Amino acid sequence: MLVRDVMTKNPITIDSKASILEAKNIMTKNNINKLPVLDKGGALIGIITTNDLQRSTPSDATTLDVYEMGYLLSKLSVEKCMTKNPKTVQPGETVEEAARIMADNDFGCLPVMEDKLIVGIITDSDLFKMFIEMFGTRESGIRVTINMSDECGSLSAFTERVAQKKGKIISLVTSPASDTEHRIVTVKAVDISMADIEEIARECGCVEDIRKI
Repeated sequence: MLVRDVMTKNPITIDSKASILEAKNIMTKNNINKLPVLDKGGALIGIITTNDLQRSTPSDATTLDVYEMGYLLSKLSVEKCMTKNPKTVQPGETVEEAARIMADNDFGCLPVMEDKLIVGIITDSDLFKMFIEMFGTRESGIRVTINMSDECGSLSAFTERVAQKKGKIISLVTSPASDTEHRIVTVKAVDISMADIEEIARECGCVEDIRKI
């Protein structure tokens, strides 16, 4: 899956000279918490988030009244509070690489650029939605987690046995085990009984968890 498949296309943006009060109003109106910031030529120069707005807003302990606070916020520009020169990705980048960049740098989003034009934004919420789809979370079935040998053919032996029972695998994800000779395999299947898939799983490895969901 690629970034273009999960990103929010044509994201709402804001001019760098706009006030943080304008940014707050745009976020509230559109129920978003991140805004790419563009200069007057339309080039991406930053990102502003609700966290940036909170850091720029006087605390509850301020002695300013609501009118004074509103005036100050209307004069404080987005470019003074934004994160400058954000990391970006291209639409053809893999989703897992985008997720790695976000996780390694503690980012909540990445602007998606095609040449010098912003064409989308990928956020942590987009990745959560993708995670739900990858695991077939919205479909009922049997979910089994197996500590399986990493030998060639181990996984195909499992899937072939499921097929022989007329079962259908709707999601399959592998992850590292505690040693290099095994993989943790998480499968969700339908049209197969709990007893049958448990028997197959135990023949192919160590069952760590099995449940109907």
